[in-house]
Amino acid sequence: MQTTTGKLINQLRLNERIEQLSQIGRIAETGICRLALTPEDMDGIIQVRLWMENAGLTTRLDPFGNLIGRLEGADQALPILMIGSHIDSQPYGGRYDGAIGVLGALEAVQCLIESGIQPRMPIEVIAFCDEEGSRFNKGLFGSRGITGQLEEGELDRQDKNGVTRREALEAFGCSPSDFEEAIYPPGSIGSYLELHIEQGPVLEALNAPVGLVTGISGPLWLTVTMKGMAGHAGSVPMGMRHDALVGSAKVIAAFDDMVREDPEAPTVGTVGSLRVFPDSRNIIPEEVSFTVDLRDMEMERRNRLEARLMNILDDVSFRYGLTYSLTEDTNSEPRYCAEPIMSVIRSSAEEIGVTLPELMSGPFHDALALSLVCDYGMIFVRSKDGISHHPSEYSSPEDIGLGTEVLYRTIRRMCSGMNQPIILPEEAL
Repeated sequence: MQTTTGKLINQLRLNERIEQLSQIGRIAETGICRLALTPEDMDGIIQVRLWMENAGLTTRLDPFGNLIGRLEGADQALPILMIGSHIDSQPYGGRYDGAIGVLGALEAVQCLIESGIQPRMPIEVIAFCDEEGSRFNKGLFGSRGITGQLEEGELDRQDKNGVTRREALEAFGCSPSDFEEAIYPPGSIGSYLELHIEQGPVLEALNAPVGLVTGISGPLWLTVTMKGMAGHAGSVPMGMRHDALVGSAKVIAAFDDMVREDPEAPTVGTVGSLRVFPDSRNIIPEEVSFTVDLRDMEMERRNRLEARLMNILDDVSFRYGLTYSLTEDTNSEPRYCAEPIMSVIRSSAEEIGVTLPELMSGPFHDALALSLVCDYGMIFVRSKDGISHHPSEYSSPEDIGLGTEVLYRTIRRMCSGMNQPIILPEEAL
């Protein structure tokens, strides 16, 4: 097998687009707040759409809020090769999460066009709507939408200002009444590829700029509401209180202890959002709602931990005279990458002299939703200090460029239908 070292993508163009997109919704020096279906999100869509059209793609904004750029293939009957990620962010997020997957996919497909290559199958570059789930407390909206996985009541979910998802979509110019016709028919998506920052410390610890993802852990998201009785903070004796915040604190601490019990397990658990009512200094809290995020690669272990959490809720509620209710916001099993696609990614990296370490993904991605309808593969780019969902999130231009190069070569091989190396002219080596 011939090994080449020449880079085919336009790394300067890619870097400039990442930097330009990062100015939309900018906070502080390097942070991003570009929540789904907000004016900032629309500004990002407009900019990325312009780049797609300038590259030669036909674009559309579908009813779910997904931006899609399409390159026609030689055989329109073949299933689509879909590539992408998202451009929405956390409220206190970084400039690389999701964005490099969309802009890296665009760069790769633009390189195909500039090389005069028409793929066998149609290719779609997609910026999925609301991957993060930070505004309406349920993510992967756009990717679940096009694959027919939305659940009852999703359009009624409200953000912290009382705006429903339906209202936000309509303000975005999207029509929920057209959802059905925007769902991709079974078998119409052949494969899905996603480039993403790792959002963890593994690649940096291995001194590896790029990695091959083998699967995505299964997330369980719950919202727990504990109810007690409000009262004057100065007059109700401690033994007579039904303090929902104290009870919630006991549950949260016990949950954290439980998840930490086996340091060798990949299990992670987080309580990231909490609301207190009436939220006053001198009133005993009557009602508290908090989120639970539990993830694991082993469903049996995750199920055991979930059952233990239910026992903790029962015990604490009894002890403090509280009641509780919960809703299940997300529940997905672990999904593993397709070995044939992983093989093409490995070969594409080896072609430029790179050996990819293999690792699981703790965070979920749009690939999780796509995995239920097609084969998928993912490429990770090293994250400095493993930091993500924070303004200090950073991946170097060199690492992003290398990840995009591997993505491009993977796409090119898949477009040809053969796992063959790309042989460059001598001057490009």
